[in-house]
Amino acid sequence: MKEILPDIEIARQIPLKPILRIAKKLKLNQDTVEPYGFYKAKVSNEKIKGTPNGKLILVTAMTPTAAGEGKSTVSIGLADALSRLKKSVALALREPSLGPCFGIKGGATGGGYSQVVPMEEINLNFTGDIHAMTAANNLLSALIDNHIKHGNALNIKKVLFKRCVDLNDRALRTVKIGLGGKMNGVPRDEGFNITVASEIMAIFCLAENLEDLKRRIGNIIIAENEKGEPVYAKDIKAAGALTAILKDAIKPNLVQTLEATPAIVHGGPFANIAHGTSSFVAAKTALTLADYVVTEAGFGADLGAEKFFDIFARKSGFYPKATVLVATVRALKMHGGVLKEDLNKENLAALENGFANLKAHIINLRKFGVTPIVAINRFVADTKKELNLVKKLCLKEGVEAIVSEGWAKGGKGCVNLAQAVLNKLETNADKAHYLYDDSLSLAEKINVLAKEIYGAKKVTFSASAKRDLAKFTGWGFGKFPVCVAKTQNSISHDKKLLGAPKGYVFPITEVRLSAGAGFVVALSGEIMTMPGLPKVPAAEKIDVVNGQIIGLY
Repeated sequence: MKEILPDIEIARQIPLKPILRIAKKLKLNQDTVEPYGFYKAKVSNEKIKGTPNGKLILVTAMTPTAAGEGKSTVSIGLADALSRLKKSVALALREPSLGPCFGIKGGATGGGYSQVVPMEEINLNFTGDIHAMTAANNLLSALIDNHIKHGNALNIKKVLFKRCVDLNDRALRTVKIGLGGKMNGVPRDEGFNITVASEIMAIFCLAENLEDLKRRIGNIIIAENEKGEPVYAKDIKAAGALTAILKDAIKPNLVQTLEATPAIVHGGPFANIAHGTSSFVAAKTALTLADYVVTEAGFGADLGAEKFFDIFARKSGFYPKATVLVATVRALKMHGGVLKEDLNKENLAALENGFANLKAHIINLRKFGVTPIVAINRFVADTKKELNLVKKLCLKEGVEAIVSEGWAKGGKGCVNLAQAVLNKLETNADKAHYLYDDSLSLAEKINVLAKEIYGAKKVTFSASAKRDLAKFTGWGFGKFPVCVAKTQNSISHDKKLLGAPKGYVFPITEVRLSAGAGFVVALSGEIMTMPGLPKVPAAEKIDVVNGQIIGLY
């Protein structure tokens, strides 16, 4: 049996191409590419002329499990397969957060022979974009507290904006600041988000250009005054300085796959607590430079794909021409009640029971006018009977299912999937649309999401959520779309409810306004915008030996 190497070892075995050679595949020249070393670059997208006429392919997934689904792996394998078919193709993916890298989930550069590289650099500091967002966010917090300290001319009564750090640190969820005497500011309660859930990240990913970025930053509501009116970042003259920090970060990053397919990796909001897709400028740049662009939306289709359509596509105008829904035999069996330690045993009954989860996502995607192609991401222990059963069950739902072997074979293992996607693009009659209209109230939008996508019977709102929804509407933000923050491990708000739960009560515990980003965040269940580390974090296995990083995956 062939030795199974760690992802980082596979990545190191394959020589990388100089980044300027990758840039030439997209017809970029030295005037538009700013190298960050040999294998990474920033793209001066403002210099790129042309119209974004490429065909966008969205990759989403069934509900995640501890067994892993491999959505990024399928996305990368699909792009490499399209390249093997002599198509002009680019990836548009999110940047990894340090939180999962050192926590439990690991990195976000794919796996096996379908990776974007250099994997350790992308997973850790990359080109510094997320560090810049953290600094910009915390500069705004410092300016707010400085304004309060020096007289509070705007009569700020309640600060709404939070600090952030791009690590899982539960101790920072609620803190007190300004302690230690008069010289240290005014004491107040404060809290931290993880950077990838911050409004700065959302703004960064939805901004069309540098000027739009500055405008959106200025529109961040940082506080309420004594009259209950909103106070904006522009009121404390913060927008210019924050934009200066982000001036280089807003340029998209160019890297490559193991098969030298161009990959634009930029922006990184989580989909369980944020809107879950890479940046507008990444999508626009890729769609201008390539005929086919593969992108992904985070976690399951109930989160990432829904937000892609209802938030990102609504605001960007970039609609997928084809959608791939990733599933695994292992995840289907877990949703059918099989324990993780028993997943390597063939279990057709559990697989059929767990198919309810995949079926729910197929039904949900059709509500956006989309008929997906199911990509069965193959694992070593999958049997032919199991794979054939998934195909049969998908066919019964009127959906084509293709076995994807990008992890083991790279682009070669995804050629059948790529051909199915191309066939779909040629015959596609799908017409994407939104789940709800802008004119609905914020509460009505939440109800539509909970009932139509999550399968809930009823939505409840905490007293503070009701007050805040009324307040945000009174401030003029009632037409905003809604970004629900909930567990990624269930279609519902409760991670214990596997499969396709129905008829339960969906609780909204808190709502937050992201006026600069242009949406309202509704929190449900025990979801935190600052995650914590597990009992044995991945950080314990990461080390540097003889100058090389080990343990990163």
